[in-house]
Amino acid sequence: MADASRRGIWEMTAAMAMSGTIGWFVVMSGEPPVNVVFWRCLFGLPALLLICRFGGHLRLDAFDRRRLMLAIAGGVALVLNWLALFSAYPLASISVATIVYNVQPFLLVGLGVVFLGETISRGKVFWLVVAFAGTVAMTMGGVQIGTAAGSFGYILGILLSLTAAFCYALAALAARQLKGTPPQLIALVQVATGAIMLAPLADWTSLPSTPATWSILATLGFVHTGLMYALLYSAIQRLPVALTGTLSFLYPVVAVLVDIFAFGHVLTATQAAGAAGILLAAIAATLNWAPPFLNPPRTKENRA
Repeated sequence: MADASRRGIWEMTAAMAMSGTIGWFVVMSGEPPVNVVFWRCLFGLPALLLICRFGGHLRLDAFDRRRLMLAIAGGVALVLNWLALFSAYPLASISVATIVYNVQPFLLVGLGVVFLGETISRGKVFWLVVAFAGTVAMTMGGVQIGTAAGSFGYILGILLSLTAAFCYALAALAARQLKGTPPQLIALVQVATGAIMLAPLADWTSLPSTPATWSILATLGFVHTGLMYALLYSAIQRLPVALTGTLSFLYPVVAVLVDIFAFGHVLTATQAAGAAGILLAAIAATLNWAPPFLNPPRTKENRA
């Protein structure tokens, strides 16, 4: 294996491991989601600014008016994605919220069909059905073990996770229209948008009162935003798409392990079956696996 590929694997693995611990930091901060996202953006801003500065990505010609507006719109969608996902953690648990969040590839495909006129294969449709069945199973598995009030909160957590996935798909759709623009620079615009957008909504009358909370928020900004983006984009440049897509599913695996060991949240059998369906479908869709029974039979003509 080439040194570049080996380094890319380690970078992608580290980035996904960091992603999997975000839920723990969000919950342990004890801050409302709006405050957490605001401080993540604010602390992430100088980190990404340094990355862009030393990486040579700060270029005045990178954006025209249209590209800048697309980057800002993607930033709004990304911030709404974080708000929804962080709100889902205490309701549905980190494990469930993160796994349901991984239906995002299908939502991106759907947005591509609607807005870009892209076509969808029969294989993608099949895996979409599998992912939907997995989501239903995870929902029913949580409802069956909860009280009426708890079940309502759990379902709300599922809906917030799906909302987060939809918003992330919107952000990804915007990014697809920005080909040629350094992704680090797009991320910088996005977190700047988030900081400006949430500044009026943050609770300035009740700032974090302990060094531990400040350190958690700073870590979310500098490590889980700045450093993680740097590792992620470096890995994407070094690795083939298929390997990048495969390694990205370390994120939900790490999140589930963190949820088990930190909070004792273990998936029920029904939830685990649903999780397996969602992750299998997401992996298959990302890697363009087609179920064998959907392939047309081979004839003498197409064998020739």
